[in-house]
Amino acid sequence: MKPILEVHHLAKKYKIKHLSGGYLSLRERMLTAFKPGNGKAEDFWAVNDVSFEVQAGESIAIIGHNGAGKSTLLKILSKITPPTKGKIITRGRMASLLEVGTGFHPELTGRENIFFNGSLLGMKRKEIEAKFDEIIDFAGVEKFLDTPLKHYSSGMQLRLAFSVAAFLEPEILVIDEVLAVGDAEFQKKCLGKMEDVSKSGRTILFVSHDLAAVEKLCPKTILLKDGKIHMADDTGKVINHYLHTKLKASVSRELTTGLRLIEFHLGSDRIVSNATIPFDIVLEHDGDRPVINEFCIIIYTLRGFRVAILDLRNYANQFEYIENRVRITGSIVKLNLVEGEYTASLHYGINFTVGEASDLASISVSDDCNTSVRKYQPQYRGVMELDFKVN
Repeated sequence: MKPILEVHHLAKKYKIKHLSGGYLSLRERMLTAFKPGNGKAEDFWAVNDVSFEVQAGESIAIIGHNGAGKSTLLKILSKITPPTKGKIITRGRMASLLEVGTGFHPELTGRENIFFNGSLLGMKRKEIEAKFDEIIDFAGVEKFLDTPLKHYSSGMQLRLAFSVAAFLEPEILVIDEVLAVGDAEFQKKCLGKMEDVSKSGRTILFVSHDLAAVEKLCPKTILLKDGKIHMADDTGKVINHYLHTKLKASVSRELTTGLRLIEFHLGSDRIVSNATIPFDIVLEHDGDRPVINEFCIIIYTLRGFRVAILDLRNYANQFEYIENRVRITGSIVKLNLVEGEYTASLHYGINFTVGEASDLASISVSDDCNTSVRKYQPQYRGVMELDFKVN
């Protein structure tokens, strides 16, 4: 069976112009507009050599940092902007929800826009009428149905646009981060509807920074980086890799005026449940010895759940103070975390400034076959206090 969507070596190039000098007035711009060599231009590939296939009924997420090319890719797939190179083959009707109001006309009423948008999707009037009541009920805009769209709030426009895209039953539904505009209740409704759409055998391409929604909705995920496919695999694997790449390359940072964190070590990248884990932290300060009121190592899951805390604040008198440095070394007696991926942060209250230095280390925990740690559901995770000793 042929894929419902094929993307072959897709690329999109833009010209970025750089003007020399600072701010130019309108008069100066007009005088220099037609001069040869006015400013320099460089090529920018927003999408570069992207290829993938989507089977009918698949739900695939596309994630990546801001500027990775996600929205540009969806605009090309939705035929809003043409590609510079490459080919797209679609074998089904596609509906896109990329920006609030996309495919709608502000001067038309809500009712007229439903039929207008449906016709753009290639639907007949009878097909639209059959779904009309469901669209209005889901969007919750019945009271304003005959009001021009330009008088709708952005949230109302979003609700109507999503309803049209979801209920007019396209074979391929393309959705960008636009759902973030809606309130929490509507987002929940949208995700529920998208699950229904997916289970009905239709295809979904979903771009979002909400990794919990991605994980819930899409079994497969594509990670974009600098306009290229960096990774395409099962969603869990891709999200873990993506979150690890977000960890800062260097832990060195300023905690407060005249005080810097210069070293942070917690075990190794891969450890075993219940193992003893050494830690080593070095601070550098200007002037007088810092006053430390709070000092804790906090461990989070990659999804942001706080699962463990190492409270060191009552041991400040055992820290090693040498010249302009403070060194804290010791070991966690038993790191009884379940198998999985974690990050470590440092919470501090120093010189009457409270803060948290996050994503200082990544930890990969594997199961101890002899004394397995009982697994628990993320929503029931509390914060366990770890036993430790200070060297």
